[in-house]
Amino acid sequence: MASESQLQKQFVDYKASLFQEGVLDEQFDQLQGLQDESNPNFVVEVVSLFFQDSERLLNDLTKTLNQQGVDFKKVGANVHQLKGSSSSIGAQRVQRVCIAFRNYGEEHNIEGCLKSLQLVKHEYAIVKNKLETLFKLEQQILAAGGIVPRNLCAFNESTSGGSATEQKHCHRSTARRPQL
Repeated sequence: MASESQLQKQFVDYKASLFQEGVLDEQFDQLQGLQDESNPNFVVEVVSLFFQDSERLLNDLTKTLNQQGVDFKKVGANVHQLKGSSSSIGAQRVQRVCIAFRNYGEEHNIEGCLKSLQLVKHEYAIVKNKLETLFKLEQQILAAGGIVPRNLCAFNESTSGGSATEQKHCHRSTARRPQL
């Protein structure tokens, strides 16, 4: 079994890759920042609700787009909701696909909507799989008696300095924080 520090390093590397790949954006870091000792499962709970809502919305969109005489107003409302919830957890690629999807819906372009639906399902499956993996890594760290690194930059400074990917994420994260 991997040591606590190996698991922490694996977690940091994996999380940094999610940012590098554009799967997640800084909103996910902000969401993690809301988690504290009084609600240690906050992020998992919020993301689980995102998964439930997204699956419901994707099923609704599939049904709506496969009906004779598509209700594009309903398509737009569902895509808008999916875009908002993906944005709130930092699921950047899902959010981006929703923007194109919304435009096709506004144009009443059924072919564009069907292609966007397949693409958003694909991106949703990726973010779901990757976040589930991230949460499993968290559980392994906790089971080993460790602390889950929340601040990649501080963790990297306390270890070997981090990879170029991690340093890029740290630079990007700090560069976008508003000055108080």
